[in-house]
Amino acid sequence: MSSGDFYGNQAADQGLQTSQDARFYAITSKFQQQFDNTNKDLILQFSVKHQQNIDCGGGYIKLLPPSTNQQQFSGDSQYNIMFGPDICGHSTKRIHVIFNYNGDNKLIKKDIPCETDRLSHVYTLIVHPDQTYEVRVDGQTKASGDLLEDWDFLPPKMIKDPSVSKPADWVDEMMIDDPSDEKPADWDNIPRMIPDPDSAKPDDWDDDADGDWEPPMIENPEYKGEWKARRINNPAYKGPWTHPMIQNPDYVEDKSIYAYDNAYVGFDLWQVKAGTIFDNIIVTDDIKEAEQLLEETWGKNHVAEKEMMERLDNEIAEQQRKAADAAQHQQQQDDDDDDDDDDDDEDWDDDHDEL
Repeated sequence: MSSGDFYGNQAADQGLQTSQDARFYAITSKFQQQFDNTNKDLILQFSVKHQQNIDCGGGYIKLLPPSTNQQQFSGDSQYNIMFGPDICGHSTKRIHVIFNYNGDNKLIKKDIPCETDRLSHVYTLIVHPDQTYEVRVDGQTKASGDLLEDWDFLPPKMIKDPSVSKPADWVDEMMIDDPSDEKPADWDNIPRMIPDPDSAKPDDWDDDADGDWEPPMIENPEYKGEWKARRINNPAYKGPWTHPMIQNPDYVEDKSIYAYDNAYVGFDLWQVKAGTIFDNIIVTDDIKEAEQLLEETWGKNHVAEKEMMERLDNEIAEQQRKAADAAQHQQQQDDDDDDDDDDDDEDWDDDHDEL
């Protein structure tokens, strides 16, 4: 347990910290009693502090089913929900919201940005029995919507009728070439380039020495380019063809997608640069309880935490500046000493020559 290098309240901000770079981490904790959120809200909330300025690594948490084997828990273990930030390089800076549905892990189709600084942030996932959801960061809504719209849990209700195809004689070309329009007979006789009529052979041009003089070529202002027939409305146009839709026989309504039987919470992470601190984990059906915990922890301490981080950063920057000044001063002294040694050598050489 650690509160890190900076914090708002050293005792209250102690959390679970990753400690070694380039390592997988796996840990679980069993609930005192199983939590089935059927007909209830499910709220999963926890705080994440990437004090190491993480470059690549996960910061997400997992809700686990009763079948979980804690001794064999790994990235291959089945989970109910995976939620939280994931950062790797410049391309991946997002909040994962993944639900396991019938054995398949379903990733949200929205891209929800995560926080990328070194401070503590609280991530909250709320799932309602009406199959809607909300994602909050530090108590502020970052995404919300319908489970069926933002995840591919079920096949579509309607599909294109496989027994119907566009008629072979269907005309969906709105414009056509005018069949009465003909290319002028002399169209192709007009060259694209012509000799410059304003140019003249230089007075000093010698045909015997320089060869026959030829004027430079320029774009022909009379050139009209490739001939194309004018376009007219197609009298046979029927408009765009729309494929008829039918009820999907594979679609089966499921009003229980939101519900899970949860027995454990766990972290399964890879981090290139360790140092992340996880704290204040809560799984509940009472949003007021989660909001109160957020206010009593992050709400009370995040301002002081930021101030301490900035103070430490300033101290480190000042130490680095002083070290750089000292190194520069030492280098100047070394250079001056070298110059003095060179002068002594020259004096010795002059005395030696006189002897």
